[in-house]
Parts: sequence; structure tokens; C-alpha cells
Amino acid sequence: MTDAHDALSTRLVHATGGDRHSGGVHAPVHPSVQYAYDKVEDLIGVFQGKVKGSFNYARQGTPTTAALEAVITELEGGTGSISFATGMAALTALFLTLLKAGDHLVTSARVFGNTNSLFQTLEGLGIAVSRVDAGDVAAVRAALRPETRMVFAETIANPSTRIPDLEGIGALCREHGLLYVVDNTVTSPALCRPKHFGAGLVMNSLTKTLAGHGEALGGAVTDTGCFDWSSYPNIFPAYRQGDPRGWGLQQIRKKGLRDMGGTLSSEAAHRILVGMETLELRLKRSSDTALALARHLAAHPAIAKVHYPMLDSHPEHARARDWFGGGSWMMAFELGDAGRLVDVLNRLRLPLKATGLADTRSLIIPVAPTIFWEMGAEARAAMGIADGLVRLSVGLEAAEDLIADFDQALAA
Repeated sequence: MTDAHDALSTRLVHATGGDRHSGGVHAPVHPSVQYAYDKVEDLIGVFQGKVKGSFNYARQGTPTTAALEAVITELEGGTGSISFATGMAALTALFLTLLKAGDHLVTSARVFGNTNSLFQTLEGLGIAVSRVDAGDVAAVRAALRPETRMVFAETIANPSTRIPDLEGIGALCREHGLLYVVDNTVTSPALCRPKHFGAGLVMNSLTKTLAGHGEALGGAVTDTGCFDWSSYPNIFPAYRQGDPRGWGLQQIRKKGLRDMGGTLSSEAAHRILVGMETLELRLKRSSDTALALARHLAAHPAIAKVHYPMLDSHPEHARARDWFGGGSWMMAFELGDAGRLVDVLNRLRLPLKATGLADTRSLIIPVAPTIFWEMGAEARAAMGIADGLVRLSVGLEAAEDLIADFDQALAA
């Protein structure tokens, strides 16, 4: 990206610089799987990591995914990024390439349902996982063990919208030399740079806020430069060469892409890049609309509770105000009468009854019987998932239209 302009929207629109060869305003899509070299010495150099910025096989990246990674790195203020086929592929690669049997991970108890399922898989592989109230750094500190390698948190929890003590956890991880990993999906770097809190690695599900149109899957891991990889015991000897600042990402790329194959296609990378051009505009509009709707529902007699960070009543409102400056597109609410859940949602005309997040269209889903059904009633209760909890991803519809639609659905 150019340094000539500071505004995020300006930088994103001109991020890839177009195609210098044809004059096209968009960078080209590179579908090639193989990449050839005039001299075999150059091919050897690429395999041995001595030739930087070159490609050998598309499983480990293409010029199109590299262009996307460069933009994400700039947005997060990092030193490098790796893109993946989905956000879950990114998380899976991160955990499985950096943790091993006998290690210990501390995580927020309030995380995305699929992430929690992944933690159960890690436990089956001999990696211990402690789930704590990450809103209280003392709870994180109390969970630490000699074998703790990593602490994980989301900027805004899905679907509870609770916000961890990102700052306090960052200080704790620095104190103990722990790798701090933050999922920035809901806020995106447009609202939050986890680097400011000391996160060593940042994950974004590109499918959501960054791409924003519900037509491309993707994920990314960014190294912020805040973590000292020379002190991390799980780096393989083969990757302990050269500048230690690159060791972590190199291991994730080699093991997560080359060995595990969670590769983002060039076509999807191109769609995500185009979607990112409107990131700031979409996020501001959806945040403003979500706040207007949250305030309206909070005053509605049929609603028991509304969860949205920018409401004064939210437990971490001060954190959202000071750290993010906006609440993003995700909100949740609880019906006073959970028995009306299906009827109310069926009466809504605008929000699509679908899973997924951060589309241009509003998406709505009852949480307990769908995305958190698999974990069981006891685990849902421990996470504060009420039977009448509804998650809403606010899109780009006009606030007054969404408010009117909810009023008619709740009035029956």
C-alpha cells in the first residue's frame, strides 16, 4: 500500500495497484499450480528458502494470495501473513503446527462454537486446554502452568459479544514470555489492531468482515512482530535458520499449507481483495445500524436482554468505546418468551434465516438449537447461552427498515 494517504478507505481502494502490464485496475488472478524457472539452481533456491518472494507450487501460495497477504499484513501492522482456505483452516494450522502433546493452552471460555469444537480435538491429541473468564486477567493468570505455551482470545466473543481484558492479558503474556493469539474476525483491523495489546499472532476469518459479501471463504494468520520466536521451544530445527522473526510463520506455512493443504485459491483471494475495498464503509454502516437496532430492541417489552458492546448497559462498554470506537455488525438478544422463538424469526422479512456472519444482508439464527446445539445444554448454560438467544449479523439495510421489520415480528 502507498504511504501517501492515511485514510483507510483510500488505502484499501488502491491497495493492490492494479495490473501494470495491461493497465487493468484490478490485479490479475493467477490460477497456475506450477511455477517454472530458467535455471534449476533457482528452483533449488526457492525450495531451500534462499530465493524470497518466489513460488514453486500453488499449495503454498500464489502471486494472488501473496497480494492479499501483503494487504492484510499492512492492515494489522504486522511483519507477514499467511492466507488459508477458511478461518477454521487458519486456526487449525496455527494450533497444530505450534502446539504438541503435553503442551497447555489457556483460552476464553466464550469462543466461537467451531473453535470450541477444535479445542476438544486438541484435547484428544494430548494438548491440555483451560477455559477461563478472559474478562478477568486474574483468571487467566491462575490458569497458567509451567507447560503453558499459548493464550487465546477473541476481540468480541461470538455470540455473547463479551470482550476480554485484551490489554491485561497482553501484559501477562509479555511477563511470562507466552505466545498471545487473538482472533480479530468480528472487529477486523478497521476497528482493532491486536498488536497494540501485545498479540504475537492475529487470526482473521476473511470470509466475514474483510470480504464482507458472503461469496468467498478465507482465513489468515498475521505475525505482528511482538513475539520472540527464538524462545519458543516448538520450532522445528529445520526452521531455526536465519532471522528468528520469521520462524513462526515459516513453520505455519510449511506445516499448515504444504503438509496440511488448507490452501486459499487465487480466485477466492481475488474476491476477498475486491471485497476489502469497501471494508471501512461497510463496517461503519453496519455498526451504526446495529447500534440503532440494539437501542430499539433494548426498550422493547418482548425482549429480555440485548447484547451489543456499544450499549451503555453492556458489561464491557467502556472497553469497546476506548479500544474499538465501534461495535461492529454482531449483536444478540434474548426473547422474554423463549417459546415464541420460532414464530418471531419466521415472521421477520428482511434478515435471512441462515448461519454465517458479516454479509451485506442481515443474517439471523437461533443459537441454542443450531450452532451451539452439539455441545449440549450443560456447556451452553456454562457459556450463558440461553434457549431464547438469537444472533443477528447486521447487514447494509436501512436501520429504519430493520426496526420496522422487528416491530411487526414481535407485535404478534
